[in-house]
Amino acid sequence: MRKVVRKPAEFRQACDAARAKGNQVGLVPPMGALHDGHLSLIDEAKRLADFIVVTVFVNPLQFAPGEDLDRSPRTLEDDLDGCRVRGVHLVFVPEPDAMYPAGFQTQVSIAELTQPLEGRFRPEHFDGVTTVVTKLFNLTGSCAACFGRKDYQQWKILERLARDLDMPVKVVGCPIVREPDGLALSSRNRYLSPTERERALGIVSGLRAAHDAWKDGLRDPTELQAIAERPIEAAFDRVDYVAAADPDTLEAPTSGEKSLLIAVAAHLGATRLIDNVVLGRDPRP
Repeated sequence: MRKVVRKPAEFRQACDAARAKGNQVGLVPPMGALHDGHLSLIDEAKRLADFIVVTVFVNPLQFAPGEDLDRSPRTLEDDLDGCRVRGVHLVFVPEPDAMYPAGFQTQVSIAELTQPLEGRFRPEHFDGVTTVVTKLFNLTGSCAACFGRKDYQQWKILERLARDLDMPVKVVGCPIVREPDGLALSSRNRYLSPTERERALGIVSGLRAAHDAWKDGLRDPTELQAIAERPIEAAFDRVDYVAAADPDTLEAPTSGEKSLLIAVAAHLGATRLIDNVVLGRDPRP
């Protein structure tokens, strides 16, 4: 890692300078607490681009009152070490008042894709995501931006954002990285007690059951959703949703689809986990 900058203008200048030298820019914008899933995004960015930038910013706009903003892990020194090992060229670590100076009033909203799934339970979340990512895309300029598909709905929303606003950004969805037992990597996993960590595998069991049923020929979305739901509801304290949806539009699916998204959000104690699988496209979790 060659440089850490904290001011938006410095970040923009560095990205512009890299392109002026003929480099393609690859952007990875996690909130921090980097794990192997995030590091895999850096690896994908390196495959697509020459000058790799990582932004580390816990975005307050995407947390509603009472959500876990204060609980969101901050491990900047470890994050910088991970970026250094992966050969990242530039890390942008702004303060909130640099991204949202006094008098900030602008919000970026997307209408339909934000309504189902996460939108039903976190209605303010995606406006915060699309607003900060718009700023990051504008600061970075032309680039390939890599996002993990664990946040599947977010990925589809950001694809739409770049397309609708004619941004010179290729939004790349990267595969979910999992533990050996199948649990999707998440910075929130660190908050699980040993017992909760074991119970968290209920998500894996549900997604695997739906995947196996699809492989055996079942195509009814309602039945596939129910198959996924049973082990998850048995293991978790509270389930926000286990939903079957069209993987491209996120709308309610019809029978006979060539692929089907099964998306999950569920709670163990104070920890909320999300996961998904696209039946007919993804490997078994």
